[in-house]
Amino acid sequence: MQRTRLSTLTDAAIYRVESFFSNPWRRISLITIALLVGFFFGSAVSTTSGQTASWDIVVAGFLLLFTEVISYWVYRRPQPQPAAGNRLNLWKDLLNYFKIGMIYSLYLEAFKLGS
Repeated sequence: MQRTRLSTLTDAAIYRVESFFSNPWRRISLITIALLVGFFFGSAVSTTSGQTASWDIVVAGFLLLFTEVISYWVYRRPQPQPAAGNRLNLWKDLLNYFKIGMIYSLYLEAFKLGS
């Protein structure tokens, strides 16, 4: 790609964010936030789509497609060894934990409805 001011600025911003979250405690806290946001999203989707019974199957199909695409993207290849230039590990982890939180909240909603 051509080196413009915009591409240089975005590369520098991405590098700063990645270096900020390279600290293990910051990374764990960010992953925990992604898990909780996924839990909230799953709970919100199940309650809002449950209000109108016509959207239940469509929303379930989209959620299934979302989880399968994320699982395929995260687990399709062996994990590379951690390196300094490996950008996608943080984003993959965040998206995967978002998915896990969403699935957990959907299971919890199903247990609440079943009892």
